[in-house]
Amino acid sequence: MNLFKANARRLLLPLFLFSLIGCGQPEAANNQDTEQLTQDDSVTQTDDALLQDKSDLLAGISRAICYSGFRSGQHPDRGEGAKNPSYQEVLEDLNILSRDSNFELIRIYDSGDNSETVLKAITENKLDIKVMLGIWLNAELSAHETCAWLTEPIPETSLAKNKTLNQQEIKRGIKLANDYPEIIVAVNVGNEALVDWNDHKVSTDSIIGYVKQVKDAVKQPVTVAENYKWWADHGKELAEVVDFVAVHTYPVWEGKDIEEGMSFTLENLNEVRNALPDCKMVISEAGWASVGSEFGERASEEKQLRYYNKLMNWSTKMNITTFFFEAFDEDWKGDPNNMMGAEKHWGIFNTDRKAKKVMWGLYPDLK
Repeated sequence: MNLFKANARRLLLPLFLFSLIGCGQPEAANNQDTEQLTQDDSVTQTDDALLQDKSDLLAGISRAICYSGFRSGQHPDRGEGAKNPSYQEVLEDLNILSRDSNFELIRIYDSGDNSETVLKAITENKLDIKVMLGIWLNAELSAHETCAWLTEPIPETSLAKNKTLNQQEIKRGIKLANDYPEIIVAVNVGNEALVDWNDHKVSTDSIIGYVKQVKDAVKQPVTVAENYKWWADHGKELAEVVDFVAVHTYPVWEGKDIEEGMSFTLENLNEVRNALPDCKMVISEAGWASVGSEFGERASEEKQLRYYNKLMNWSTKMNITTFFFEAFDEDWKGDPNNMMGAEKHWGIFNTDRKAKKVMWGLYPDLK
């Protein structure tokens, strides 16, 4: 997720890991207090239109997590270079996530140094973790007229440079996918680069070309991660190229409270299913902020717990791999002058690696 705005509607691998038609083991939910079913919970019991086969799960896993691991004072490259987590910090995180096989599948967002550290730590320490690798795409178009935080056009010289950087990133991603074929189970090309409201926009034609380039060079299934609304309204041509559609859904960003959070998520997913009936689906991002000045009382640890349990129980039943957003709070995100902004508080663990309520049942020692 990248600076969502509350008023934006958006949002060599064995074949048994993922059956590739193109568009074509269930995990238990959190073992803590799962609450009595509410009226909203009842909608999670069955939905034949969204039910998939177990072979549609990435690596046979339903419960997954988004991870980047930037701690306080760290950040990706924002123009003056990145300050990445150390190898030992990454290993600490991965040991937390993989403990007792709680999270055996993670999503990482780019193919840079930080992501390579993640892959090395998994390999060298023989951790039981699979990865959906990201290839990050920078802006090739200026969305200054539709992106709320772009106040002026991106210079043509910058856009041209970004195209070169994107090709370099694609080459890095291809190399990592081929260097770590037993760990990387899918490759994601671009994250929310197609919606009008974001600041790193790339044309659909360009992304289709990039997907084809990656598919020709790797064995893993390839996808693009986008907001559910984009997939439903504009995704048909791209869906014919990817191996599955990777969907983002965030009810709390669209004004929903927890009582209708899950039902709204299902509305989003059904909108994609109706538009793309033959596509396999992965939820590449869905989450609930524990704090958010934009959301008021709609953001809380209790509501995060409820949404997580509903979503993960449902995803297991429906054979849909779901990457919950996200593993750890990251305070580099969002407005640096607003420490209560939601962008900083999507983690199921705090920045100090202490568990939030949603994880108390699995990590009682990290309360």
